[in-house]
Order: sequence, then structure tokens, then C-alpha cells
Amino acid sequence: MNQVWIVDDDASIRWVLEKAFQGAGLRARTFSDGVNVPEMLSREQPDAILTDIRMPGLSGLELMQAIHAKAPSVPVIVMTAHTDLESAVASYQGGAFEYLPKPFDVDDAVALARRAIEQRDQRRDHAADTTTQASEIIGEAPAMQEVFRAIGRLANSHINVLIWGDSGTGKELVARALHRHSPRAGKPFVAINTAAIPAELLESDLFGHEKGAFTGAHEQRIGRFEQANGGTLFLDEIGDMPAELQTRLLRVLSDKRFYRVGGHVQVAVDVRILAATNQDLSRRVQQGRFREDLYHRLNVIRIGLPALSARREDIPLLANHFLKESAQELNVDAKTLSPAALDRMTRYRWPGNVRQLENICRWITVMAPGQIVSAEDLPTELQEPAPIHTGVERDWEAQLRRVVERKLDQGESGILTDLNATFERVLLEAALKHTDGRKLEAAQRLGWGRNTLTRKLKELEVEHR
Repeated sequence: MNQVWIVDDDASIRWVLEKAFQGAGLRARTFSDGVNVPEMLSREQPDAILTDIRMPGLSGLELMQAIHAKAPSVPVIVMTAHTDLESAVASYQGGAFEYLPKPFDVDDAVALARRAIEQRDQRRDHAADTTTQASEIIGEAPAMQEVFRAIGRLANSHINVLIWGDSGTGKELVARALHRHSPRAGKPFVAINTAAIPAELLESDLFGHEKGAFTGAHEQRIGRFEQANGGTLFLDEIGDMPAELQTRLLRVLSDKRFYRVGGHVQVAVDVRILAATNQDLSRRVQQGRFREDLYHRLNVIRIGLPALSARREDIPLLANHFLKESAQELNVDAKTLSPAALDRMTRYRWPGNVRQLENICRWITVMAPGQIVSAEDLPTELQEPAPIHTGVERDWEAQLRRVVERKLDQGESGILTDLNATFERVLLEAALKHTDGRKLEAAQRLGWGRNTLTRKLKELEVEHR
């Protein structure tokens, strides 16, 4: 439970604020002056501090200086009379999180404290992100090098990006890397899984709501868009967003302003959108399940992440990384995979992609009996490894996707005609080779009539014996 300290020489204000914060589910601690607060900060730190500006002994402005010196991450809200506001802003602009003019509504004080705590948490998350190097996205496979190049080309950009990939391929890692290498790196990165929140709550979560907007709305709520103002909003599983919210999202992207639920005043925001999906959004557009205009707004730049089965050469690198990471978490020595265990892991099809590999490495760290992990020490699903060819279907689909995206990026046209001719030529050559040149049998195997096969041979200039 978050804790707020209240510093004011007026006992009635302390009492009212204490009850208001407790009623809002926040712990409150009160002080009649600020003399002992700096010393107490050496022992514990609250999540936010509200202080009056004029107090005997130590003024609110002097106390704010001491707080910044002792606990710079703790947001300070200055309560001030109207006559003090101008001098406080002029002298300490940027020092306080916000100014709360007296007299004020206690609900406004609670909402302001909550916002201060939320933004403090976002700054901490961002600090953790910036200490994590881009090497967290590990990959030497050509497909991953394409991803790295895309992130590099998008550095210093504010463009919206659509990230496509199967579940577990690391879409959020790519989104965080795009944010970290953008001009918005010093601003919040806010992530939300649109599929994990019930549709009736998602609107309020995204756009916030006003007090009394609906049953249970006891106070104003700041939504994800406002939290991400100036920074980046990552919308995961965007393909599952309800149709009515797609319309609202499109309007925000167009106007850069919106109304909170139950609100009558527009809120202006500057937010970069990074969206992710494991679905074919273009197909959902054709099916009428996703707005075409929103699709084009989000799909300004598209980054495709390969399945782990399409980048098997990265499995040893990833496995060693995750084994070291899980060993650090558990404060134990990292385990080493034997050649047989590594071979079995490399041949496995990995339907859960990188996330599954990470979880397997955690399992190995806890459950494998020795420091050298044999093939027999691996979990049950890896004991009977599927041969590599079981992942071929996903491999060629991923490769085809990369070819199409590269052609689109290069501005080519007539892509379907070109690729379809290549596809049919490969089919013909493979079928004729398999049947030793027997056209009737090749046509039957391909599901064509003989006349169709003969015509295709001529059109595609395929030689046969």
C-alpha cells in the first residue's frame, strides 16, 4: 500500500487529508512541521509528500530542498495559498511535482497524489529500462539482423510502428528498444495488453474517467494515454481491440485529443503508438473485424519478428543467456548444457518461441540435478524432440513474409504476380523431379489437370525431361 506524508501546521487540514487518503486506500502519516522530516527520510521514504509552503521552523520551500537532497525520487506536492503561488512557481519551477492552491477539494488532493505516485513509478521503470542494454534482444540470425537494422533506422523517429510476430517472440522487447532509442526516451513508456482487459473496462483504462462517470467511479482516473503523454504507448494484441474502441483510438490518433469517460473537457496528448499483434491484421480488415483506416494509421512502419524455429542458430546464445539470468535471480551457479542437450534443444520446434525457451531455462536451473545438463535432464516435452522438418512450414512462411516486407519497403509493385510465378515454378520443378518427368503423375500430385500443367510449363519456361 502506497504511503503519503502530510506536512502542515494546520491540524484541521492534516485531519481531513489523512481521512481522505485512508478512504482512498493510501496510508497517511502527518507532521505538524517539517523539522524532523529530513532525518526520517534517512530511515524510510514515502511514495509522495504534501507540504504546506508557510510553516514555523522550516518552510515548505526549505523542506522541499531537503527532500530533493535526501530522496530525489519522492514527488513533492506544495500546498499554497493563492498569494504564495506566483512566488513559489517563480522560485521553484520544476522542483515540485505540482502546486495545490488553497482552498482545495480533498478529492483533487487524492487524485494529484495518485498521479504523482504513478509518474514516479514510470520514471523508475524507465530508469530500469535504460540500464538494460539492447543486448537483451539477442540474435545473430539474418532475420534478427533485419530487426536490429529496422530499430536503428527508426532511431530519432516519432513514427508509429506495427510489430508482428507469434506469441513469445519478444514483441515488447522490440517496442522498449524502439522507445529507448527514440527522442522520447526520457519520457514514459506505458504498456497495455488490450486482450487481457475486459472490453467494458478497457475504455476507462485507456482514456481515464471522471469522478461519478459510472457506478464505482469514486474519483478521477488518469488513463494510459495521459500517463504516456510525451512518451510511448505500447498497445499489445491490438487485433483484439473492440470495434467501438478502434473508432475512439483512430480519433485520438487523428486529433491528438480525447474526452475522459464522463468528461466534458478535451485532453490533449502527444503520444507515439507502438502496436503489436500475432494476427494478420490485413485479413481481419478484409473480414470486417478491424478498421482499415486504423490499420493504415498503425501500419506506418512494420517490423516482423521470426519464430524461434526460423532462427535455430540463435538457440545456444539465448539458452546460455537465460541460464545465466535465472542463476543470478536465484543466486546460484549457472548450469551448462551438454552437447547432447544443446543439440536436442536446437532440434526442438519451440511452439512457445523465446518465452518458452526462457521458461525451460528457469526449469533447468531449478530442477536439473547437476551443473552439466544432459539430454536426459531436460523436461518432458524435450525428451522426444520433434525433427527439424516439423518446423519447416513455419520457417518458409517466415521467410516469405520477410521477402514480401522487403519488397514493400523497396516500393516494388506487382509483388503477387512475381512471387506467384516463382512459387508455381518451384512446385513444377519439384513435382517433375519427384515423378522423373512424368507430367500426368506430376499434375495429379499437384492437383492440376494435365492441360493446366502443360500451359504452366510453357508460361513459366520450365524445362523438363
